[in-house]
Amino acid sequence: MANQVSADYRPSENEPFMNERQREYFRRKLNAWKDEILKEGRETIQNLQAETVPHADLADRASTEAERQLELRTRDRQRKLITKIDAALRRIEDSSLIS
Repeated sequence: MANQVSADYRPSENEPFMNERQREYFRRKLNAWKDEILKEGRETIQNLQAETVPHADLADRASTEAERQLELRTRDRQRKLITKIDAALRRIEDSSLIS
């Protein structure tokens, strides 16, 4: 069925809810979202490892630390989001979305 869903397909109200085409559409969309989150996470790790230069100025150091903390909180929220994406993918696979 994956072959039958074109890249420009969008679900419509005129078709049965969560039919096979829609499940494939959402499977692709969720996997792409997950891949993007994982890519951003890898980039964050690389950036944090590269930014090891200590700042002499206390204000610069505090600003850098605040930015790092914000980035880490964002990544933590995205890690939790990946768990939800994986759960949605499992529901799609076992068809538990279909009533």
